[in-house]
Amino acid sequence: MVRVSELQSHDGEAVTLRGWLYKARGKGKLLFLLLRDGSGICQCVVSKDSVSEASFAAAKALTQESSLVVEGTVKVDERAPGGVEVVAAKVDMLQKAEGYPITPKEHGIGFLMDHRHLWLRSKRQMAILRIRHRVLKSFRDYLDGDGFFCVDSPIFTPNACEGTSTLFETKYFDQTAYLTQSGQLYAEASAMALGKVYCFGPTFRAEKSKTRRHLTEFWMLEPEIAFANLEDVCDVAEKMLRYTLQQVLEHNRQDLADLEREPSLLEKWDCSFPRLQYEEAADLLLQWKEQGLYESEFQRGDDLGAPDETMLGQHFGCPVMVTHWPAAVKAFYMKQDGEGHALGVDIIAPTAGEIVGGAVREEDAEVLLQRIREHNLPEDAFQWYLDLRRYGSVPHGGFGIGLERTVSWITGVEHVRECIPFPRTLGRLSP
Repeated sequence: MVRVSELQSHDGEAVTLRGWLYKARGKGKLLFLLLRDGSGICQCVVSKDSVSEASFAAAKALTQESSLVVEGTVKVDERAPGGVEVVAAKVDMLQKAEGYPITPKEHGIGFLMDHRHLWLRSKRQMAILRIRHRVLKSFRDYLDGDGFFCVDSPIFTPNACEGTSTLFETKYFDQTAYLTQSGQLYAEASAMALGKVYCFGPTFRAEKSKTRRHLTEFWMLEPEIAFANLEDVCDVAEKMLRYTLQQVLEHNRQDLADLEREPSLLEKWDCSFPRLQYEEAADLLLQWKEQGLYESEFQRGDDLGAPDETMLGQHFGCPVMVTHWPAAVKAFYMKQDGEGHALGVDIIAPTAGEIVGGAVREEDAEVLLQRIREHNLPEDAFQWYLDLRRYGSVPHGGFGIGLERTVSWITGVEHVRECIPFPRTLGRLSP
């Protein structure tokens, strides 16, 4: 038993494939079945003269998404889809699918999202999901190889990480709990134990946003590093992203082709990311606004909006790092430089906007307590977090990277709802 992705190494051998019918064509004595098995799509050639009557009848009766088993001989042929085909010797139909709702014709996005459980089977969606897997594997492989330990954070939390306005609140027995916005605070505790750690899991934001870059539930990987400064944080993020691009280029060429994504674009992004401070970015944006190159409400001191991120991405043509942000627009836990700047970094990727948000954390207990009070956060809920600064505090930092936005950037898929198997947005909770 082999998978479609393995066929190239079995030229001339007898194999068995199991999967579903993606598409069929042909008539008379020759049928061409496109079989998908999740790893790829393979053309199976069924000749009436080469199989039994029962096999040919089964092949002829197959409908879109019927499940089947094909036995045959592998033939490497550049003219075939994927460069290889199987000359069938036997075809068995396991189950005949009747009235599959997603036909080859055009369907609206609402219809497709209502049938997301079936839409995942399309060539485009399968390619996105395989690249999503590669991106996540690359994140973890890079960090594991650099001495990080995976120590995941809880989803139920007693307090907010970045303020309470975008939290999902829930009853937790006789207490109030929140679905986590970020695993960072707990990752900091883990880093004080193990030095270099990361957590990975779902995070939740209740902001009522309908943009193509927002989900209410998304997956985030968050490394945290003891004894790290801002340059260390930037270096880890850049190296991990470049490693990820390299891995996608090595392993997902066919998926990129299915998405009509030029590999040369990813190759171009595998470079040293430009690094500029917020004030430099603000100068550029205000200059472009004055020249009428784009429209934005941005003013110096503001956070960046989607149009501003898009302009920076287009200007540099690769991911760009923006550091030293106005402290007023950043979270309470970020260390400041004494001049009103938070020692944070955002990585802005072309077409996808911010994919990484990171910072050096404030390591002084008294300063951190004052910030908690300034943000009107409950002191009792953060006593454990303050303990990290009371017992062996060290400079440390880290970042969070959104999986779906990263996949959107690499694949060129415009909306992040296609970059997660079952999206949760402001207006969608099913399927």
